[in-house]
Amino acid sequence: MATPPFQFGQMPDFSAFSKMFSDMKMPALPNMDAFVAANRRNMEAIAAANRIALEGAQAVARRHGEIMQQSMAEMSEAMRAFTSIESPQERAARQADMLKQTYEHAVANMKEIGDLIQRSNAEAIALLNQRFTEAMDEVKALAEK
Repeated sequence: MATPPFQFGQMPDFSAFSKMFSDMKMPALPNMDAFVAANRRNMEAIAAANRIALEGAQAVARRHGEIMQQSMAEMSEAMRAFTSIESPQERAARQADMLKQTYEHAVANMKEIGDLIQRSNAEAIALLNQRFTEAMDEVKALAEK
């Protein structure tokens, strides 16, 4: 009976894998410096895209905080104005106006936040797409040599 290629407590026998890889004819890289430089540019592009995404997220968080402060100030002012109204008809009209304004502000704020996110994502994706195109041109140039 043949022994299995791996038994617990023993090193596996990788000779079959070694033979398979040695039989493969892998093309040699014509220019290792170009390969390393291309990978460095890839990492730089990814880091720049991450930086753009992080800056976008920070801008969204900052704007969200500003919106919350503004909303709280508007709500405080509205409550002060609301308490000074005497007749029920005036209160009902004021409530309807406040509700309409609140809804319009919320929609405008959501659109603004969405636009911030979209711009940030588009900028990061454009950077990655540009680098991908450059990388494919570099691979093509290396393959032609």
